[in-house]
Amino acid sequence: MSLRERWAAQADAWAAWAAAGREDDVLPAFLDLVPPGSRVLDVGCGEGRLSRALRRRGHDVVGIDVAPRLIELALQSDPGGNYRVAQAEELPLADGEFDVVIAFNVLMNVDDPATAVREAARVLRRGGRLCASIVHPLASAGSWREDVFIVGHYLQARPHEERVGDLVFANVHRPLEMWSRFLEDAGLLFETLLEPKRESMPHWSRVPMFLFLRAVKL
Repeated sequence: MSLRERWAAQADAWAAWAAAGREDDVLPAFLDLVPPGSRVLDVGCGEGRLSRALRRRGHDVVGIDVAPRLIELALQSDPGGNYRVAQAEELPLADGEFDVVIAFNVLMNVDDPATAVREAARVLRRGGRLCASIVHPLASAGSWREDVFIVGHYLQARPHEERVGDLVFANVHRPLEMWSRFLEDAGLLFETLLEPKRESMPHWSRVPMFLFLRAVKL
């Protein structure tokens, strides 16, 4: 089963996770990466929480997700929004259509992230930005053993899974160099890197859980 199929199969579990506000502590810092007044594509929008937040901030937003159920839920919560079923590797959108593409905790979950990054770059105007969050490569390379974080084979790309309640976080660990290569090959240049602390989670205030990045299309 592909990553795409696995995530689509647990759409309702994901919506419940998002509704519980599990990542509300880091969302403001991520949203602040988006320049004001932008036309934004939200790749992997899920049930639409970031799209709604960006619309409240005055952005013109299109949300896409591979799971029809999540798009259904997004439209229920935001009937005036623009939500479409599509996959990150094949965006049904015109070249240079957007000022910003966001992908919050999505790219490590798609089957072909290199193609997804190229597609994001394609629909960006020149000088537009990709704002993405991924599971930090350090976090996906290891695990906590009581109070010690142990890193396994960091340089080897490999499946990484973690079950939290009814939801299985299924993705692929890749070293930071590989992510950098995806961006470089797509004509994107790193502009900002952030490693947010999760102050309410003592372990993850010591080791970063997420990596936020903003890259500009050359």
